[in-house]
Amino acid sequence: MEPNKIYEGDCRYVLKKIESESIDMVYLDPPFFTQKEHSLKTRDNSKEYKFADKWDSIEEYIELISDSITECKRILKKTGSIFLHCDKTASHYIRVALDKVFGMNNFQSEIIWNYKRWSNAKKGLLNSHQVIYFYSKSSDFKFNQIYTEYSPTTNIDQILQERERDENGKSVYKKDENGNIVLAKEKKGVPLSDVWDIPYLNPKAKERVGYPTQKPVSLLQQIIKLCSDENDIVLDPFCGSGTTCVASKLLNRRYIGIDLSLDAIELANKRLEDLIVSDSNLLKNGIDSYVGKSEKELGLLKSIGAVPVQRNSGIDGFLQQQINGKPIPVRIQKDYETLDDTIRALDNSTQAKNTDVRIIIQTNDSRGLFQLDTNAVVLPSNELIIKEKLQRITMYIGNGGDLQKIGQL
Repeated sequence: MEPNKIYEGDCRYVLKKIESESIDMVYLDPPFFTQKEHSLKTRDNSKEYKFADKWDSIEEYIELISDSITECKRILKKTGSIFLHCDKTASHYIRVALDKVFGMNNFQSEIIWNYKRWSNAKKGLLNSHQVIYFYSKSSDFKFNQIYTEYSPTTNIDQILQERERDENGKSVYKKDENGNIVLAKEKKGVPLSDVWDIPYLNPKAKERVGYPTQKPVSLLQQIIKLCSDENDIVLDPFCGSGTTCVASKLLNRRYIGIDLSLDAIELANKRLEDLIVSDSNLLKNGIDSYVGKSEKELGLLKSIGAVPVQRNSGIDGFLQQQINGKPIPVRIQKDYETLDDTIRALDNSTQAKNTDVRIIIQTNDSRGLFQLDTNAVVLPSNELIIKEKLQRITMYIGNGGDLQKIGQL
């Protein structure tokens, strides 16, 4: 079969047409045994994509998985690997099937794809991760180490110095014959872990095409980089909207896709022509780039039970409780602001929001020229209260006040 094409049909039969040991890497995102029919419309509502994930029994479902991965093992090169994407619904059954086909010794990792999604009213814990099982065909599998940045809490200067064990087995800095600390070899960062924080595709992402269960290109790119090189062949037997094929093309890999749906194949081919990928500020800049509050501001918000808001220039947080079913916004007075400035900024940011009460935390005594007409409640911070109290005490003592009465001030 020719690469750089997507083929129609049941993968269990299409895979039989592929030559043995000819594929470098397989990624498959099969149905999850949700017992539902999944459907989603495009952004302009011009097209609806759907697929059924309903089964008579778990045995029928696992038969599909086992038959598919058996063929995948046959067509993989000895240096090849397979990544199977699933969720909590049937992951335990799938792991057993993978152990039987590929062998427990060839299990490499259970990758946790962690993401933030909108909350729901379902009873229980919010689902915020999926699982990707990583198996190799043999111990001689291709693997390209990916490095990530050090945590802000990492003491970098210690990493750049070699360590050894002393006579008591304690880790100490290694020193040369002159007593100088030996510098370590160049460090590339922290090897990629098995927990991946990659954003879920939000409804407005430019790469979203309206296909249910569509995965982000960035997720597939990371998988493909791990276990393949340029010009390798990557295969996806349940390719859906073609995310694996798009990621492969972007990384200069050849690809083969298979799917039952002609609509999905048409969509995938269109994506391969356009190659649209959403930018992720989270991946480029890290989670810390979203934190716009100082430790002092976060401490003040925490002290009143407020949830911080990181991406709003006028509102710093919302109280966890509401009044009359309406949210209560909070703004902290900035060092450069008068109280009037703070009130004005909060009022401007909440004009479109249905609020009855607003909270201002006053942090300095710069009150402005006049008091704005507002429904905001001004609360002095503890720091400001202490500062004003100390000023009163100082003035009282300076004017010859009775020291026995300081506690009454």
